[in-house]
Amino acid sequence: MSTEGRRGGAAGAGRGRDGGGRAGAPRGAGGGRSGQQRPARAGQPGRPARAKAPARAAEPPRDVHDPEGVRLQKVLATAGLGSRRACEDLITAGRVTVDGVPVIELGVRVDPAKVAIHVDGMRVQLDTSMVTIALNKPLGVVSTMHDPDGRPSLAEFVKNREERLFHVGRLDAETEGLILLTNDGELANRLAHPSHEVPKTYFAELEGRVHPSLGKQLQKGIELEDGLVTVDSFRIVDQTAQASLVELVLHEGRNRVVRRIFEEVGFPVTRLVRTQIGPIKLGDLRPGRTRVLGKTELGTLMALVGM
Repeated sequence: MSTEGRRGGAAGAGRGRDGGGRAGAPRGAGGGRSGQQRPARAGQPGRPARAKAPARAAEPPRDVHDPEGVRLQKVLATAGLGSRRACEDLITAGRVTVDGVPVIELGVRVDPAKVAIHVDGMRVQLDTSMVTIALNKPLGVVSTMHDPDGRPSLAEFVKNREERLFHVGRLDAETEGLILLTNDGELANRLAHPSHEVPKTYFAELEGRVHPSLGKQLQKGIELEDGLVTVDSFRIVDQTAQASLVELVLHEGRNRVVRRIFEEVGFPVTRLVRTQIGPIKLGDLRPGRTRVLGKTELGTLMALVGM
């Protein structure tokens, strides 16, 4: 027999096996080697076809257009994002979202009092009555807007402002540096809530010469009377034989926590300055001076706490 004939015979035998049964086994009988019935394939008699799940239609984007509202580009321009034409370019470039929905059409109107607008992922403060201020708190000032004992308070540094401001968090009287004041209650609550873990940066002057291994010890955690405290980062800035200047970052907000950490490890703090809260830096702001946060600063801060 020719090679082609042998191949044809083998192919015919394979087709007669009905998906793996013996040659000549009746189709649908399921005759296997052990005599047990073989399950039929999908679409064959004896096995119902599996029903396909209906395709889920893609949900259309939520409509954020408010016919009674203000044009989006005007809202952005009023909030200080640039000229109306520049704000139109922001929209058509896909850089603006309203309540999480991307908006690229110029005809969209919104109610500024009811929506959250983000540009490049940063929240835009639409309420022009809201203000957030950075203060470099001097030594000896208590973190309150009024002190019944007559000590210097934060109110003295914002007494010329019309807004009713309150402070975000505290610094003890012996600690200097950055503290925020605002009339935005939602922002203040989020910044103070432990779940957001807003990092804070401090420079601390310590008694004694610390060992570089102290950083690993602090990052592993120090047990205080009110629980374990961990430091996000630590570095030695400068040292002498008798003193050390260090920088540390942590997201704890417990009372006098930085001082208590270093007392626990045997290096008492002689001076403590907070230089940063989240993305907001003290910079060259002099003690007792204030500045209003810029739009980019404020937007980054709000984004940090999920606003």
